[in-house]
Amino acid sequence: MHVRYFAAARAAAGADEENFELADGATVATVLEAIVAVERPEPPNGTPPLARILSRSSFLLNEVAVRDTATPVQPRDVIDVLPPFAGG
Repeated sequence: MHVRYFAAARAAAGADEENFELADGATVATVLEAIVAVERPEPPNGTPPLARILSRSSFLLNEVAVRDTATPVQPRDVIDVLPPFAGG
């Protein structure tokens, strides 16, 4: 599973992208749990913690918007994490 971070999510994650190995039956929620479980350095000043950013973010699964975190994912899928932009 490949995850790409944008804007504040990128700053809080400390990376542009990451790969995760997930068990069969994984969902978008499983991916989000795996993201939060990674130990990370403190985000830059003014950047909220990644868990908080994720709670307000939108997600694309293979470039298609996904709202239901129970949506199944496959090992070669790509999730984009899109935090609110311009205060939105």
